[in-house]
Amino acid sequence: MKATLVNRVRSTIDPRDNHPYLNGAWTPMFEEWDAEDLGVEGRLPRDLDGVYLRNTENPVHQPLGKYHPFDGDGMLHAIAFEDGKAGYRNRFVRTAGFLAEQQAGRALWSGLAEMPPRSERPGWGAQGALKDSSSTDVVVHAGRALTSFYQCGALYQLDPRTLEQHGPAQWHGAFPAEGVSAHAKVDAASGELLFFNYSKQAPYMHYGVVDRDGRLVHYRPLPLPGPRLPHDMAYTQRFMIFNDLPLFSDATLLHKGLHVARMHDLPSRFALAPRPGVAGEVRWFEADPTYVLHFVNAWEEGAEVVLDGYRQRQPMPPPLAGAPKPYAMLMAYTDLHSLKPQLWRWRFNLRTGATREQPLDDGVTEFGTCNRDYATRANRYVYSALGEPGMFLFNGLCKHDLRDGSRLEVPFGPGIFGSEAPFAPRLGAQAEDDGYLLTFVTDLNHDRSECWVYAAQDLRAGPLAKVRLPARIASGTHACWAPAAQLLPH
Repeated sequence: MKATLVNRVRSTIDPRDNHPYLNGAWTPMFEEWDAEDLGVEGRLPRDLDGVYLRNTENPVHQPLGKYHPFDGDGMLHAIAFEDGKAGYRNRFVRTAGFLAEQQAGRALWSGLAEMPPRSERPGWGAQGALKDSSSTDVVVHAGRALTSFYQCGALYQLDPRTLEQHGPAQWHGAFPAEGVSAHAKVDAASGELLFFNYSKQAPYMHYGVVDRDGRLVHYRPLPLPGPRLPHDMAYTQRFMIFNDLPLFSDATLLHKGLHVARMHDLPSRFALAPRPGVAGEVRWFEADPTYVLHFVNAWEEGAEVVLDGYRQRQPMPPPLAGAPKPYAMLMAYTDLHSLKPQLWRWRFNLRTGATREQPLDDGVTEFGTCNRDYATRANRYVYSALGEPGMFLFNGLCKHDLRDGSRLEVPFGPGIFGSEAPFAPRLGAQAEDDGYLLTFVTDLNHDRSECWVYAAQDLRAGPLAKVRLPARIASGTHACWAPAAQLLPH
């Protein structure tokens, strides 16, 4: 391995702070690295060609008040594969908030769990008092990696290979004042970026489309009854799918400046908004009450639109038993085994307006991916993350076969925690699962991090390759795969 320490960011985090999300697999890192010719245990396949990117909540400064793991500064990790070799880079995303706090030498904004907020400067996004850390999600559009924040904000642009930073996206002066939520979608077939945002001001939601050249070509309001907390969206060939779910901020407390979510006695609602060039109005469909963090895929099937995602069986869990009292509620709301999400399917009938829904799996899984070449059409396989009980950590993968209903769980092993695992099609792939799953792992037993590469058709065999990183990285969540064909030339 040829590794170069490019930069070390000054931190003010108290090493004695025992917060569960500032320690263990969530211990933040402050170094930025370039590394080539990474060491490999096993053998990297030569038909794996592209870049695996993962965003990370990685705090730099001692928090103002109670820390929530979603508050951390964005750090992007990128590992590029070509001809059986791998190179790695990581960089903090230079957001406006990150730069301001670096200049101040301390935290200037409090986080999600601190109410009322103690932020010393105006914030961004749906709440208005938070730092836009751009630490939630990452996609690649028009040759640029775009990082985003779940509470809405800027889309920060980086070169997917080098992580050279290009500042916030402008869209030729048309970037919306309301910002963009995490989980914008890239339709590889059209080259479009599909997105939404939400806020505390009417109409409470907007949605839009950016073309392959980075121009905003469609931006519309989607009026809601009040402020909501959507987190993800989906799309088919003709529709963009948005949601109005009954878990949202209590209106009485919201008027007092307190953002306290609770379940309301309302159905779940899903909006089917026609994509540009498709005639018709937005149509709403009702379903059983729940909350959904993430969707996997959607497609059209006759008169129906089919949507797969993770329905929470317990959107408002009790405090986590056995957790330190100051963190018991926070830890419940970040614990998959408390929220109990399961892979679920909704069918919206365009002819009758009715909704049918059914479970696809009974296990506790989330953060699912599929072969994106099958976006907008029926996919057979879904690859989910398995949660570590009591912590927001992933301890394994699960492959779901939606045709025969089977599932295969593959644990990483004790003390080893991974990331969302995107599917990377093999060059010349002949089947939907002919490719690889990639995940960054943090191994607490050996105090190191690696990128593991699995053959999706044979997960039981374990990783084909374990690629050593130059330093142990902090746990993180959302990731994406960008095939070389979709990247700008070297």
